[in-house]
Amino acid sequence: MTEKFIMAGQTPMHIVDTERGEKCVVLLHGYLESMLVWDEFVDMLKGSLRVVTIDLPGHGVSMVNGEVHTMEYLADCVGLTMQALGIERYSIVGHSMGGYVALAMMDNYANHMENIILLSSTTSADSQEKCDRRRREIELIKAGKKNTLARLVPHAGFAPQNVKRLKDYIEDISELILITEDEGVIAILGGMIERKSRGEQLRDSGIPHLFIFGKYDYYIPNEVAEEMIADDPNASVLWLEESGHMGFYEEPEKCAEAIKSMVLGAD
Repeated sequence: MTEKFIMAGQTPMHIVDTERGEKCVVLLHGYLESMLVWDEFVDMLKGSLRVVTIDLPGHGVSMVNGEVHTMEYLADCVGLTMQALGIERYSIVGHSMGGYVALAMMDNYANHMENIILLSSTTSADSQEKCDRRRREIELIKAGKKNTLARLVPHAGFAPQNVKRLKDYIEDISELILITEDEGVIAILGGMIERKSRGEQLRDSGIPHLFIFGKYDYYIPNEVAEEMIADDPNASVLWLEESGHMGFYEEPEKCAEAIKSMVLGAD
């Protein structure tokens, strides 16, 4: 396993690469996270799979680059990172915001993508209500109140029945939020506000794809997930019956098995 920085164009990217495996899967973390959220999950995938984890710009120790990080910019960073690693074909697992990045990669990297797996993520652009909420978060950060996000966001990500059992992980995520650069959080929020819907593009892409949803997801209510499923009859679907937004923590074995089955089944 190798940890290093790779230049994606003009952007240095912090990555970890297990280096060996029959197929390659790239794990993209969500908003206010970093590659560290995947540490234990990687152990469930490596061996049969080569696993690459990446700190997206503005998160972890990858640098902030500009006032807004569009999903297209982040997608190019990931695609150029994979080129620099010399990996031609790979599957992408995107958690939440990481799913938005995976979808944006279809613009320029579709020929390299064997599968797209959206883990607690959506294909639709933000509603006006969600855009307004993101703008309020930007103002909160600018006012020096990121600790409010650190206190509230991690708990909301887990199903109520899992909060006590996984309290150590919740505390770890809170710490990740606190150490994420303010400028990076603001840049990512701006990029998510600007993102476009990609459901039709995914449906017509010909790329096999899997949706993984949690039954207790506060951020993606069941009716939203059901609508997304109905709009894409080509998608494979896994419901995590005891999970919220953080299924790879809450039901990791089910997530890992679904990912391995999808990726290793790819031609």
